[in-house]
Order: sequence, then C-alpha cells, then structure tokens
Amino acid sequence: MSYNLYLSALLMGATCCSLVLCYLCWKRRELPIAISYGLGALTGAFYTLGYAFEIVSTSLEHIRFWLRVEYMGIPFGTLFWFIMVLQYTGRQALVKKWVVAALMVVPLITFVAHHTNEWHHLFYKSMTLNYSEGFPLVTLDKGPLYYFHVYYSYSFFVIGMVLMLQMFIKEKGRMKKQVALMIIGSWGPFGFTLIYLSGVIYMPIDISPFGFVISGIFYLWGIYQFNMLRLAPLALQKIFESMQDAVIVLDMENSLTSFNQSAARIIQGLTNKRIGNSALEIFADYPVLLERIMQQPSLGSRIKISGQADREFYNVHISYITKNGMKPVGKMVLLSDVTESVRSEEILLDNARQLSELNTFKDKMFNVVAHDIRDPLAVLINLMELMEEEMEDCGENHEEIVQEMGEQIHNTFTLVESLLDWFQSQRGGMVFNPVVRDLAQAIQMNIRFLQVRSEGKGIHIHSLIPENTLVFADKEMLDLIIRNLLSNAIKFTDYGGSIQLDAQLANGKMVVSVSDTGAGIPLEQADTLLNEAYPASSVGTAGERGVGLGLTLCREFVRLNGGEIWFESAPQQGSTFYFSVPTSRKASTYSIEWDERREIV
Repeated sequence: MSYNLYLSALLMGATCCSLVLCYLCWKRRELPIAISYGLGALTGAFYTLGYAFEIVSTSLEHIRFWLRVEYMGIPFGTLFWFIMVLQYTGRQALVKKWVVAALMVVPLITFVAHHTNEWHHLFYKSMTLNYSEGFPLVTLDKGPLYYFHVYYSYSFFVIGMVLMLQMFIKEKGRMKKQVALMIIGSWGPFGFTLIYLSGVIYMPIDISPFGFVISGIFYLWGIYQFNMLRLAPLALQKIFESMQDAVIVLDMENSLTSFNQSAARIIQGLTNKRIGNSALEIFADYPVLLERIMQQPSLGSRIKISGQADREFYNVHISYITKNGMKPVGKMVLLSDVTESVRSEEILLDNARQLSELNTFKDKMFNVVAHDIRDPLAVLINLMELMEEEMEDCGENHEEIVQEMGEQIHNTFTLVESLLDWFQSQRGGMVFNPVVRDLAQAIQMNIRFLQVRSEGKGIHIHSLIPENTLVFADKEMLDLIIRNLLSNAIKFTDYGGSIQLDAQLANGKMVVSVSDTGAGIPLEQADTLLNEAYPASSVGTAGERGVGLGLTLCREFVRLNGGEIWFESAPQQGSTFYFSVPTSRKASTYSIEWDERREIV
C-alpha cells in the first residue's frame, strides 16, 4: 500500500478534529473570538478534507474537484486567523463590519479566480499529473493571482505575528505561556506552506495541510488556557449582559482579562484595548480600589470611587477564581453600588447628631430654669411674707415693697414668656420650618411689640432695612432673635437714647445689625458673653433685671438657621449685635434638606 493512503488517513483525522473544534465553538458562539476561531477551524477542515482525497485521486478531473473543495477554505483562513488575533490581543474595537468587508475583497477574488481558472488561467497556468511517487500527483504552474493571494495572506500573517509578539513581550508569567502557545500554533500551517513554496526542501506533496495537525495540538492546549483565563464561560457571559453590578476579572498576575459594561461605566478608560494590561496601570486613578485589588481576596469593604461627578460608594468583594475548585487561576472583583444606603446612613447620622444637640440644648434650658426662675420666685415669696407682716401696721408705707415686687414679677413674666416661645416651638420634637420672610416687616412687628418699653425710656428705634429684603428662616425663631436683641438694646440704653437696625448682604447671607447708644459691654464680659452656657444676667440702665436666657436662645436659634452671631462694643459708646441668616435664593436647597430631617425627627 502506498504511503499516500496513510497520509490521507492522517488528514481525515485532522479534519475530524477541526470539525469537533467547530462544534465546540458553535456552542460558545455568543463569544466573538469563538466565532472567528470556529470559522478558521472550518477553513482548515475544508483544506485537509480536500487534500486527503486529492492525494488518493487517480485522475486530473478528480483532483480538480478536490482542489475546489480545498479552496472553499484556503482563501479565507488567513482572514479569520487575523480577526482572531485582533480579538486575542485586545483589539476587538477594530473588528467592525466595514473593516471585515474590506478584508474579504481579496479572498473573494481568490475564490472566484480559482473556480473559474479554466476560463482565464490567471490562477494556474497549467495542471499536469506526475507519477514519480508511484501514485498520481498534480503539478501546478502558478499564475499571477495565485502569488497575489500568497502575498496578501503572508502580509496579514506578518502583521498578526507582530501583534502577538508585542503581547508576548509585555505579558508575564502564565499569560506569557499562553501567548507562546498561540504563536507556535499559528506557525503550523503558515510555516509548512512557506517551506513548501520556497523549495528549500524538496517535497513531492504539499505539506501545508499537515501544518494544521501541528497547530491543532498547540491551539487545543492554548485555547483551553485561553478560555479559562481570558474569556468568560457562556453562562457567565449571559450574566455579564444583565448584571447591574460591575464585574472585573484578573489573572493571578493582576492583569485584566475581562469586564462587563457596568464596570466600563464606573471605571473611566476601561476598554477592550486595556485587556492584558496590569491593574497598576488600569486603576492608577483609583488608588483605594487598587489597594484592595493588590491585597488578598477578602469580604466586602466599602470605598468611594474617585473621578465621579457625584460621590458614589461601592461595596468591593474580591474572590479567587479556582480551577477544579482548588487551584486559583484568577481573581474576580465585584463592585456593588451602595451609594443610596450610604447617603441614607449619613442622613440618619446627621439627624441623630441634631437630636443629640437638641436634647443637650433642652437640658441646658431646664438648668437655666432651675437657676433663674427659682431665685426671683424665692424673692417674691419673701417679699410677700414681709408685706403680710407689715400690712398689719397700717401706718407703714408699702410703696417700696410693692415696686420691688412689681419688678420681680415683671422679670419672672419675661422669663416665662421666653420659655413659652421656646417650648411652644418644640412641641412633638424639633420643628424647624424655614420660610421666605420679609425682614423689614418682621423688624417692624417686633418694634411695635416692644413699643411700650422703648417709649417708657424715651428711646427712639429706627430701622434702615428696606421692604422686600427677603430672608429664609424659621418665623418663630427669627422673631425671638429680633425680639431678644431689641429687648437687650432697650435694657442697656439710657433714657433718650436711640437704637438703629440695618441689614447688608455679605457672602451670600443677610447680616442684620442692632446698634444702641448704651454704655457698652464691660471688658470682663465681652470675651465670654456668647460662649457661656449660663450667662449671668445684668442690671439695665433703669434697674431692669434679666434672666440670662435671651442670648442663649439667640445663639442656638441663629445656628439652627445656618447663620452666626457676634457683636462689637466699646465702653460708653454703645454696642452692635450682628447675626446672619440665609437669603431667599437658597430657599429650595434648605427646604429639601430640612424636610428630610423633619420626616425622621
């Protein structure tokens, strides 16, 4: 039996292997590289099948027929191999429809030219039989289109090899071995064909189809590793398409092997071109995430992704990808968006802080009540006792006692009024309801409220604030602030003095000033007046006694409205108290923020 029968059997075996590869690729046809590799294996199957029957054919007509079968695959083999190389080296973006269509022009010309060669003889000039080996072999006299096809194929082969060599130089460890297998496997058919065409070694038969036997061995090994670490399996690919969480797959050398669209939206610059690049390069702009990736896999940890327009928080979970459930072959990084839960937690913590501060402030108020309301009430009791004793003697004059009782009762009433203003606004918890108010109208209303006291001392109160000066503040709190500052100004201003109110826009807030012509604040009180928890009350110019609660309330209410309070004073030159409140332009921002707080409180 001639050796051509053994060669034919070997080629038939190679054809069967190629068809098995085609079937496996068809099962994974959702993966682009599976399609290109499967079509490449199919072209090889046509080549080996046709040549298996060509070398056992006994007539020129039969040989022509099997040559046509071979050339159903030969023209397109290089094209599909080149597309696979582009996908393998991370250049999937170049595989576009118009690019593939342009590359198909020469293979189609080759296909048509070969099947119509009898009409023009531009592919083969002549075909004759050669019996030197003991069985008929065809001797071909190649034409120009044949060499055009060869030059075209090897041009793309050179380009593809350069791309894979670049990848080989850049990769490390396991990936370097995988690329080496792909390079060796690619040299199988192309290398054998080059030896046959060059004539360096005399070959009576075309050894090109046997190159597919060599390449198949290396490709099976390399593709196996490739599927394990470079491609997601079919089920995972489908999950990728529907997952909202970001998934990033790395190999054991922390090089990128795969990612889904959610990851591309989160990580800027994450494209197919970056596949194979080191995590140090890809995540350089995300140092916190990079630190997690470089560490050992761990349970979820919360991080903030930088580079986002808004703050976005993600829970990072890193786990090993194992081979056969034991040997680690890669890492999977899972990023779950937890921004909403983090913001909710921040709101809850902020409200908890607000509640804690309010509870502390209320405790202060109760202490103030304990200190300040007890003493005047005790004095009232003593005075009442004295009055009762002295009233037994009708000849005594009780005018002094009655006047002192009146002052004490007035001070007690002022304290109770302030406390009622505070506690009435706090029914059911801290109720903060900022609204847009005309500052000028609020000032005039409180001036009229204190008119009796100011006229009693002959004090002229003048407001320079024009109408339609709008602020955004809680109505009750703003009135209490204005009323207390005016009350203090009246208290410490001499008979016939004056008080002036004004407002100026500064740094986006309205700064309100209350100036008096009083005696000013003593130096020993100036440094601690707005800082004391329980400021001591002072006697006014007409003997008025305070309760020490007014400025405490003003300070807290100004702070809750998003402002500040301060003062300027000089001995015998009067004092000016300032406080700031937001303007109406910030109404929308404040209302949304405080509406959320009110719902929780």
